[in-house]
Parts: sequence; structure tokens; C-alpha cells
Amino acid sequence: MPRQCDAALERLGSVKQHSYIHAMTLLSVLDLSPVPSGSNAAQSLKNSLDLARHTEALGYNRYWLAEHHNMPGIASAATAVVIGHIAGGTSTIRVGAGGIMLPNHSPLVIAEQFGTLAALYGNRIDLGLGRAPGTDMLTARALRRNLENGVDSFPNDVVELMSYFEPVQEGQRVQAVPGAGLDVPVWILGSSLYGAQLAAMLGRPYAFASHFAPAELDNAIAIYRSRFQPSESFPKPHLMLGVNVVVADTDEEAKYLFSSQQQSFVNLRSGRPGLLPPPVRDYEDQLDMNGRMVLDHALSAALVGSPETVKRGLEAFIQKTGADELMVTAMIHDHQARKRSFTLLSELYQALPAGAA
Repeated sequence: MPRQCDAALERLGSVKQHSYIHAMTLLSVLDLSPVPSGSNAAQSLKNSLDLARHTEALGYNRYWLAEHHNMPGIASAATAVVIGHIAGGTSTIRVGAGGIMLPNHSPLVIAEQFGTLAALYGNRIDLGLGRAPGTDMLTARALRRNLENGVDSFPNDVVELMSYFEPVQEGQRVQAVPGAGLDVPVWILGSSLYGAQLAAMLGRPYAFASHFAPAELDNAIAIYRSRFQPSESFPKPHLMLGVNVVVADTDEEAKYLFSSQQQSFVNLRSGRPGLLPPPVRDYEDQLDMNGRMVLDHALSAALVGSPETVKRGLEAFIQKTGADELMVTAMIHDHQARKRSFTLLSELYQALPAGAA
């Protein structure tokens, strides 16, 4: 690790970044650029840009893409490239990674990639960092620059990466070009308590993956808020929570649309990843006990239903967690139904009582 990172450890939080402290809960989008059955990656990437423009017009705060590998149903593996595609086709919405799986990469390379994005698109780029490989272990071996130390070195790699965004110091021999001195907010992502502790220690905003790992949600929130060390950029904690939301005209229709994501998750956990399946009626009734346990464990925090049903669930979720921001994902097979779900969510969100949002 470059010598300047030792000093960075002593001045965590000194990077000049924006403080996203808001009086009301914000709505943002997490897009895995799903590839539905009968389609292909090229069309999925076009759909992602179309959805980004749509949610930008609706007033969503940011649009994030995630790094996954060796998954036929997800087209966002080259995450920085896709972020450039989205940022280049939009004008106001923040665009970023939710996230980059840092053990797969050199911190310097990621700093250069996101420094380049910031140079191209200004103060609209976010960098969320995750500790998992985002794939199976065989693929991780094909990806990872250092399999032995990739996960264990995550905190040092995060600090090294953040140091590359600081102004260049006299005598600094390694720098990110572009990157040095640019405003690229660094987030910590997590699905366990580890990320909550690290984000609190570093004084970073924190995004918890409650959209697929809700079991530790309450504990992660408590740890992050109670242990948060204020930084210059973030004097207060900023908590973002992932949540699956599918809205349709009726509860039955929303449940039907949601079945694509349910099938996809059961297939993934069963070692059968594939394209996003078309929806089926009464999917849960067709599952065996193991399949139901998978869904109960992973997708229990989902909000699925008519606008009125989701409005009640959203209000309760915000009041329970006090989240500063919700990162909404919706793996819906039909692109137009997916866009409409985000439209209905925006409309019902505006109707929430002021205290809830």
C-alpha cells in the first residue's frame, strides 16, 4: 500500500466530499440491469438507461448499479462502464456503484475509473464499496488479484482508495490520474455487521442490503448509529437501506410481477442462476419448504402490492428504521411494468405524511 495511506489512516474523513444530510427520507434506485428471458444484455442495458431517465424525471435521488459476475441474468458486471453509459444519458440524477466489490480490484484502478467518471460527469458520481466477491468462489478465483488477502485487506484497501481522491501531497509517487483532488463520495456497503462497524469507524455513509439480507437489519442500524465517528464530510451518519418494492394496480398483480424476482432468487440459491424468469401466478404455493425458507429469509422486507398497500408498508418501514434514504430495486420481467412500478411508488411517496418521509 502506498506510503501516503498511512497518513490517510490518521486523518480519516478529511476528503472533501458532500454531506447528504436531509430532513426527509430520499428515494433512490438500485438497478442490476436484469436480463429477462427472451431478451439479451444489449437490450437490458438500453432498458437501464431508459429507466434511469424515467426515474430522473420522477425526482429520484440517485441511480446505482451493482457488480455481479458469472450471472446470465445480470448485465452490470462491468459496473464502471455501465455507470458511464447511464451518466452520459442523464443530466441531474446522481449515478454510482452499489457497489464495486473491492476485493476483486486494485484500489488504484478503481480510483482511476471513478476519477475518470467524475472528470466526465462532475459532481454526480458515487462510489459504494462492498467486501464480497459478488459471485461464486470459482469465478472469484478468476477475478481476484490476490485471493488470499482480498477480503481481509478490505479496510486498508478502502483507506488506500480514499487517499487517491485527496489532493496530491509533496513527494507522493503514486497518484490517480484522473482522481486526485476530485469529489467522489465513498460509501460502505454491507449485508452483515462488519460493514456497519467499518462505515461508523471511517465516518462514511452506509448502505445496508436489507433487500436480500434483512436478518441483521436492526443490529446493523444500531451499531452504525451508535459507533459513528463524525468526519468533515459527514458530521452525522447517513443510512441507506435496500428494499424490494413492486407496485401495481392491485395486490394480486403486484404479487404476480414479484414472482420473477422470487424465482430468480430461489434459482440462484439452488445453484441454478439464469435469466430473469417470466412471472407466474401463485408462485409461493408451488414451492417446497426449502424454497419458502429461502424467500422468508431473504425477501421478508419486500413491499409488494397496490399503491395503498405499499404506502402503508413504506410508512411503517421508514418509521421503524428512520432511514435517511431508501435504495429501491424491482426485478420485474416486463420493462414497462417496471417503469410503472417506479411511477406509482413516486406518487404514493409524495402522499406520505410529512413526518413519515
